[in-house]
Amino acid sequence: MTQEIMQAMVSGGGYVALGLAGLGSAWGCGAAAMAAAGAWKKIYMQNKPAPFQLLVFSGLPLSQTIYGVVLFMMIHMRAAECYAFWPVFVFLGLFAGIALCASALYQGKAAAAACDAFAETGKGFANYIMVLGIIETVALFALAFAIIALPSAPAEAVVEAVETVAQAM
Repeated sequence: MTQEIMQAMVSGGGYVALGLAGLGSAWGCGAAAMAAAGAWKKIYMQNKPAPFQLLVFSGLPLSQTIYGVVLFMMIHMRAAECYAFWPVFVFLGLFAGIALCASALYQGKAAAAACDAFAETGKGFANYIMVLGIIETVALFALAFAIIALPSAPAEAVVEAVETVAQAM
């Protein structure tokens, strides 16, 4: 396998993480947005003002896509120096992406329930945000653990880079 292909495989791990995170965010936001639309319909039928907070619930699963972008960038930046470890990057991207996807999906489902409950009672916004924050924590842990597990440049490459810089001075 050539160096270019191995570098592409490393980057592929980042694309997998980003793609799965985005997919989960789309599913999660979709579920929450559908619930918000239904809740607003019930509220409008009662001639009451629509609460803005339902929009907040609908957008919460988007953060997992941001985590996917961060992980993608961190993986992609290592493609040139750590290409020999490409299987690690592929599996890291896959498993972190699955965790981000699941977190976003279930955060969206929980946000859908929060939309319904808040629209009906007008109470409990802070409690619903806290519960959704617990689900968010799963995504944060997945991102943090993936970052910790990312391979670094082999020691020889670091020494070689330091020597190159020293010679240039």
